Amino acid sequence: MSTHSSRSSGQAADLDRDENELAEYGYKQELKRALSPWAVFALGFATISPVVGIYAVIQLGFLFTGPVWIWAVLIAFIGQLLVAIVYAQLSSQFPMTGGVYQWVRRLAGPKLGWMTGWIYLAAAIASLSTVAYLGGIWMKALVGDSSDGSGGLVLYGAIFLVVALGINLLGVNPVKYFLSAGIIAEGVASIVVSVLLLAFFMHNDVGTLLQTLGAEENSGGSTLTGILTCLAVAGWAFLGFDATTQVAEEAHQPRRTVPRAMLLSFLFVGITVLLSGTAVTLSLSDPARAVTGEVGDPVLASITEAFGDWSEKPFVVVVLIAFFACAVSIQTYIGRMVFSFARDSQIPFSPLLSRTGTKGIPYVALVTTAVLAALGLLLGLNGNAAATLISFGSGGFYIVFLIVAVVALWARLSGRWDPRQGSFSPGRFGLIINILAVVWLAFEVINVAWPRTELAPVEGTWVQVWAVVLVFSALIVIELGYLAVRKPHLDVRGATAPEQRHAHTQKETER
Repeated sequence: MSTHSSRSSGQAADLDRDENELAEYGYKQELKRALSPWAVFALGFATISPVVGIYAVIQLGFLFTGPVWIWAVLIAFIGQLLVAIVYAQLSSQFPMTGGVYQWVRRLAGPKLGWMTGWIYLAAAIASLSTVAYLGGIWMKALVGDSSDGSGGLVLYGAIFLVVALGINLLGVNPVKYFLSAGIIAEGVASIVVSVLLLAFFMHNDVGTLLQTLGAEENSGGSTLTGILTCLAVAGWAFLGFDATTQVAEEAHQPRRTVPRAMLLSFLFVGITVLLSGTAVTLSLSDPARAVTGEVGDPVLASITEAFGDWSEKPFVVVVLIAFFACAVSIQTYIGRMVFSFARDSQIPFSPLLSRTGTKGIPYVALVTTAVLAALGLLLGLNGNAAATLISFGSGGFYIVFLIVAVVALWARLSGRWDPRQGSFSPGRFGLIINILAVVWLAFEVINVAWPRTELAPVEGTWVQVWAVVLVFSALIVIELGYLAVRKPHLDVRGATAPEQRHAHTQKETER
């Protein structure tokens, strides 16, 4: 038998095994299983995105803590690494599209699983709006639009969403190629430039990273308050690593591929963000101007100071590609989450939202989430939209992270979950990592949701200051109302045998 024939036979066997494993969970193969380990890694990398992450954090970081902001990012990186390890364990055992919804549903019951998925979708859509809004700023800069007013940014953000949606609707293969291009762009914009800055254009010594340069005055005179505020924003830089779990049914050998891609992309992005942040901070000729706000974009300022004004346009192009890759990847995984929800009849219009079409992609779900994200852009009509959107997205994701980590810890201790059954395990440190992840997440949820005038719109009302708490409280009330009326948790499609028996008993009782 030829080598080609052997390889083809092996691939066919792998596909059969993947589909059989999926069938054990009550689902048939509907999505196109065409993602290689590299493609899954690219999705995770593009979603976390070092360029998007650093731009969401650095300006506010300088404002509240000065050069010390890089240490807040390091703390967030370590804390989120603990969470990523817990997620890797879960994804290696439950390789299904839907990620957190599927895990919590199977470990803690369908009610909590449904609620977790609901919050996850709200946070993910907010993050897509945020990336589109920030990407719109770069699109405006590229075309040389110097007009004032927030309405123009909202329009550019909407164009951003339409282009990203168009790429996603082309199918799995075009998305793979575009994300690969995004990684190259991220590498140029982040790693190469950072190394050059550190090697040839350092204006400050390492001791600068321990100075606030008066930034505490922007936080009521308290350095600790500034660091906590920076930590609340820094958490945004390490969201999205679980995007790989949403394409588990499109990846080859997902039990092994998904957790590896998740951890590798997280580590690679985390190291890149820390490298870039350090390089920018040490290469700025006068970092104090970033603290006072005279330098509104520390990253671009460090680039033009080092390489000259000619470098601005090429850098903007590279960054814009990275933002597009991030938006495409976010749309990709949100669409899969909606599909997972819809095929279980867990949301309104489920038959429509679960359609996959001839290309094997959930095209209706993709269009719907893009429309919802466009509505989120309307917050951009307020001048301080970026901080508001970041707070919404971070708050929702960290609530979900905490739910998943607590459920995993409870299931582990109660014997409902045996992590050894998965293909990834940190060994005897698994329990300790899980506990530390819960502690970190409990702190960060409170920190992100804490009402701060610094992250609210200028001269904002108390409603805007308490926006994160109020919005997610309202979402939870809506969830409970929908659960009470619609009872989606009693739908048993894709359920395990124990879930089917439990749901049947509940239905009989309610009759």
